[in-house]
Amino acid sequence: MFKQRKHKTFNPPSFFSEEKNTDTVEESFKKRDFVSKWRRENAGSRKVKGAMSLPILILALVLLLICMYILDSKFN
Repeated sequence: MFKQRKHKTFNPPSFFSEEKNTDTVEESFKKRDFVSKWRRENAGSRKVKGAMSLPILILALVLLLICMYILDSKFN
């Protein structure tokens, strides 16, 4: 006579479901090919650091200023 409400149900998707892993063999080869191609192209383009780093340049500047002060004090 009266419609009774159904209980609420929740069916969470499985994290390890086979539906997510439906990549075909061809798609997986394309992904691997892309990764290997990217690695080959970027292997030679690594950043080359400068001849001297910033701390070494600052140390050289300080030593130069000290030497200039010592030489100036001796000749004046």
